[in-house]
Amino acid sequence: MNDSSRSIKACAQYYGENAAAVEAYLLEGEKRALELGNRGPILFDDQGKLAREIRNSYSKNGFYIFENVIGAEELADIKKDLNRLRANFPAGPESKVDLNGNPAFNADSKSLTLLWSKPLGDPLGGTELANGRHQVKLFEPEASVGAPPAVPVILLGSLQFSDACLRAYAHPKLLKVTESINGEDFVPFNEALFIKEPGVGAAVSWHQDGVTHWDSRDFDEDIHGFNFMAQIYGSTAVNGVWVLPGTHKVGKIDIKNLVKESGSERLKGAVPMICNPGDVVICNRQILHGSFPNCGYEKRVTVNFGFHKRSSVLGIKGGGVHSEAQVFDEEIISRRSKSIGYAIEARKSKYKDEKPFDYRPFKSSGKTYVWDDNARKDLIDYNLEDLSI
Repeated sequence: MNDSSRSIKACAQYYGENAAAVEAYLLEGEKRALELGNRGPILFDDQGKLAREIRNSYSKNGFYIFENVIGAEELADIKKDLNRLRANFPAGPESKVDLNGNPAFNADSKSLTLLWSKPLGDPLGGTELANGRHQVKLFEPEASVGAPPAVPVILLGSLQFSDACLRAYAHPKLLKVTESINGEDFVPFNEALFIKEPGVGAAVSWHQDGVTHWDSRDFDEDIHGFNFMAQIYGSTAVNGVWVLPGTHKVGKIDIKNLVKESGSERLKGAVPMICNPGDVVICNRQILHGSFPNCGYEKRVTVNFGFHKRSSVLGIKGGGVHSEAQVFDEEIISRRSKSIGYAIEARKSKYKDEKPFDYRPFKSSGKTYVWDDNARKDLIDYNLEDLSI
């Protein structure tokens, strides 16, 4: 694991009189995280199902860290793509051109593609954005002199902008895990890049992702799906996502009251996701989670992509967070599932010796895909129909 002790100490200094308490919290959380035992390689049983011990650990904690999923070659491929994409970011929140005066990557996008924040800010906390699910605003430290006026936080619809991320989306072992948890007819959710630059990266306040099924008579721990979080540079107690294990089972949480009971935004019992580059976290969308501003020295970029049970989506009116609220019928689900088809074909063209994943809904419907320039055009603004529940 990366040694984050230097960043922990530096981060704590941003909190003034609470510096000692913050340093202790980060160190204790890191220690507890490494003691959970919820990490290891992806393993399957003789029937091709996710190994029972992994499934049980995921069910107990609400997250599991699959180690060494993304190999060195693919990591380098993703980094190269992300660096190219980053160089073509708009010069600021209101700009349509990059720093070189060229049209920004999202200049013609119809959908929301890039969320910005002031350095070390918490742009969602305490607002009505995303249905008000970020109930509290986290402490916003003062950034260093010379920090930019605004920094990117989340890039949405990432599959249309990065071939490398598209290929990672079709990683056969990860899709096999998805099939094991959500069934053979699983459906897409949403894809994004989470960006936490050192010294300026913004916070994402404590929240639970699901918005639709909290009062459903069919409520269970998996009804709002999950996200895979592929770590490109690693994840630490300072720059990483923190979770409160087990909270994916208890329903909707009064976060304001939980903060009050804990005495601060440093929730009791929470742990960070400690990951090396190439590790992929599976995280239940119902678990209480968030991340503090990145006051440390290491950057984090997370390639994020999620999946649902078809039964959680079909005939359901969406929550309106990642797309317009509408009832998701078979036609919408079929159109949105093109991301899986194109991703599988794109990965096949790059990793020719790898056995590709066989997505059963395509097999039963006879639907086929080809990865080419027409496919790239077809993915433009695909995230307008994210299956957001």
